[in-house]
Amino acid sequence: MQMRHFLSTEDWSRNELQGLLDRAAAFKSGVKSRSLEGKSIALLFFNPSLRTRSSFDIGAYQLGGHAIVLDAKGATWPLEFSDGAIMDGGEEEHVREAARVLSSYVDIIAIRCFPEFKDWEREREDLMITAFAKHATVPVINMETIIHPCQELAHMLALQERTGGPIAGKNYLLTWVPHPKPLNTAVANSSLLIASKFGANVRILVPDEVYRLDSRYMDAAERFTAEGGGSVTLTTDTEAAYSGADVVYAKSWGALPFYGNWDEEAPFRAKGADFMITPEKMALTNNAVVSHCLPMRRNVKIADAVVDSDAFMGIQEAENRLHVQKAVMESLALQGGDE
Repeated sequence: MQMRHFLSTEDWSRNELQGLLDRAAAFKSGVKSRSLEGKSIALLFFNPSLRTRSSFDIGAYQLGGHAIVLDAKGATWPLEFSDGAIMDGGEEEHVREAARVLSSYVDIIAIRCFPEFKDWEREREDLMITAFAKHATVPVINMETIIHPCQELAHMLALQERTGGPIAGKNYLLTWVPHPKPLNTAVANSSLLIASKFGANVRILVPDEVYRLDSRYMDAAERFTAEGGGSVTLTTDTEAAYSGADVVYAKSWGALPFYGNWDEEAPFRAKGADFMITPEKMALTNNAVVSHCLPMRRNVKIADAVVDSDAFMGIQEAENRLHVQKAVMESLALQGGDE
């Protein structure tokens, strides 16, 4: 049996993902497991974290395991991950050695590594985590790179809890929202992937079509909806996008045509100055729930009146990170064995 990683929900079927969600719901209801008893997980953080670090560390403990948290940008050796690299620069260690050594210590490796915002054609290949998955001899989990699959699961669990069932056929709005600077497209990519895989009618609202997401995710979403129902549309029409929406998900991201050259993006970003989620926009929806992955700038991305309303499920979604990640860790730890 080939070892599985959890790098992207694209690699897992809807039924498999629902199995993880069902297990997460069981954990949330109080079911206990010692599936990581005597096992350990290395958490490598190349970027800051609050929810991810806390929930993985605590989740491993609750499953009976041990987490070692590594600041991979300060407390470990700088890593090279390109094959054939001549290492005469700042990198002291190659991922080929690092992944294999860590694999000899731990049972799971988890990576958080954002793109560098320099060259999207290169960074869209997700080279760091791909290299770890290639050279590690234990399962690898994506804690956010150019996608955020654990956030996807937490989001979907919250949606199923709020709606009382599947979201297939519901109108799902992924809306770009303002932010002072361009951000990673990871959560937007993941929102698109999970909503389309579970059969929603996905609307992507952007200030300008330059904010279209990468073709690998747009194409995947089209494929998922063709296979399992739903639809995917991109629009700049705010009223049409909000009208009749059942779910509103907020995220800011940078326009890929200006990747690494953000000064030229400024005029397009300015076109979205009034894209903050407000009570007036929410009044156009079908009593929609609204969420954000957090951290979130209040009264820039979402107005206080919306965040503090019963419609907001961002805290519920964040709590679910603990439960879905326990389900992922357990699934990977037990693969090929008995529960």
